[in-house]
Amino acid sequence: MKLLEQVQRGRVAAPRRTLLYGVHGVGKSTFGSMAEAPIFIQTEDGLTDIDCQRLPLAGKYADVIAALGELYTEPHEYRTVVIDSVDWLERLIWAEVCQKRGVESIEDIRYGKGYVFALTNWREVLQGLDALRNERGMNVILLAHAQIERFANPETDTYDRYSPRLQKLASALVQEWCDEVLFTTYRIHTKTTNEGFDRKRVQGIGTGERIIRTTERPAHVAKNRLGLPDEFPLDYRLYAAFVRGENPLSQIAEPTEEGA
Repeated sequence: MKLLEQVQRGRVAAPRRTLLYGVHGVGKSTFGSMAEAPIFIQTEDGLTDIDCQRLPLAGKYADVIAALGELYTEPHEYRTVVIDSVDWLERLIWAEVCQKRGVESIEDIRYGKGYVFALTNWREVLQGLDALRNERGMNVILLAHAQIERFANPETDTYDRYSPRLQKLASALVQEWCDEVLFTTYRIHTKTTNEGFDRKRVQGIGTGERIIRTTERPAHVAKNRLGLPDEFPLDYRLYAAFVRGENPLSQIAEPTEEGA
């Protein structure tokens, strides 16, 4: 069959590859636990208070690869694999690189090549996740903590922004691989008080509302391929509805006429 006879059109429904990163304690793991039939590959010990199914804590890089391999080869009914978290996975990858190179710290590998060597392991992880997605039909959720980095924008002055807490080469690779990169945080307002003598005090005010931001802005890294709204409440059920092509935020009751 010729290639032109195999042209496809329209959106192809496929399991999502989602990176959710955010500030400490905002609810990233809870988001993952609300996914469809999730199984956690835990690289940090932070799931004890969450009702979820999880594999034993991975103490080395080989444990993560073994977990991916078993999820691929063994029968199971899990529909989502959650890695919690990829920044702690990075520590396991660095330890693996150091062991192979015979050094104590990845910084001991000259010219920053240790981080380049680590990309081989990152690609192995992503290939394993791709196999679960493509051949076992599993969604992938990667959880990460946030960091504040200096960003040298060639069009403006340098400024701070939130990004996943990963080394920059690994971060670029993971973000490119994902369909969505979502930033979650608390909604914060600021209040400025004039204290006199040309002095002002800025106070942060928060209500505890947790939100997801989906589009890149100067304050944070983000992307999505679903046409998501710029922000919505931190709730996996809302995200899943958007994936299905629904708009859960539009379900507002119509006003009624007086006397109706």
